[in-house]
Amino acid sequence: MEYISTSALANELDIKSSDLFDKLKTLGWIERKNDKWVLTDLGKKKGGQTRNNPKFGEYIVWPENISIDNGQTKEKPKLINATAIGKHFDISSQRLNLILSELGLIEKDLAAGWEITKLGKSIGGRQFEHETSGANYVLWPESIIQYKRLLEVFKENSTDQPQTQTATVSSPQTETQVANINKDNFREKFEAKHRTIDGHYVRSKAEMLIDNWLYQYGLVHAYERKLPIDEDVYCDFYIPSGNGRPQAVYIEFWGLENDPKYTERKNTKIEIYKREGLSLIELTDADLQNIDDILAKKLRQFKVPIG
Repeated sequence: MEYISTSALANELDIKSSDLFDKLKTLGWIERKNDKWVLTDLGKKKGGQTRNNPKFGEYIVWPENISIDNGQTKEKPKLINATAIGKHFDISSQRLNLILSELGLIEKDLAAGWEITKLGKSIGGRQFEHETSGANYVLWPESIIQYKRLLEVFKENSTDQPQTQTATVSSPQTETQVANINKDNFREKFEAKHRTIDGHYVRSKAEMLIDNWLYQYGLVHAYERKLPIDEDVYCDFYIPSGNGRPQAVYIEFWGLENDPKYTERKNTKIEIYKREGLSLIELTDADLQNIDDILAKKLRQFKVPIG
């Protein structure tokens, strides 16, 4: 049996959470006690249960297929789990979840399991809680096996590490700005010819310094990882989530000054990071003069451990 929280159920019914809580109270399924919602005996008979999450405390969950309005429920698409998706691509469910995490669809919470992100919700993913263990997990519509960004992972990546990200909806204005970024072609203009300690080829000595610093501090990282948007925009450096850190961290080095086109490109990228809620670290030439202190401090702000 799949269970979802009251807030998730409200999302399924396309109503406000507060309205659903009021409705369940009117039905006599829940009641307010000591400033919190609790199940009534009738609510328990309807299948409601209480869960305790180390992150959010005690809350109420309901069977995924529960009927609220006289047995009338909204028809839902069939959902599949990571095991079924992994079987389709001939990989394990564990590896599949890591790929989905790299793509920005889910995030790992060591205490609560896999939690869905805004991007994951946008393609129809839904978060559930295991009835016995209480751990969170995510189910996906069957259409995910045809999802463009996921297919690109297996099509383009021969090293078994995802190189592309999920699509999100952007405004026409932003699309035009991104088109201008690609038109300027900064990635092709500056050849990646500087070899770092760990074998990456980067486009400047400054980027080589940053890459070597990350390597020497034992931080797993990628160079020029595509952002989790539909447009072809790349970060300079990418540090994946893990070790208790729920979000990936992106690093941008702004190396040019007094260049109008570069400044426009920079501002557009910063706008994208803000729009998508991505964790961004910005570095300049001045920062590199004291990289040990400045980059370490910025990374710690995002809970990236520095040895």
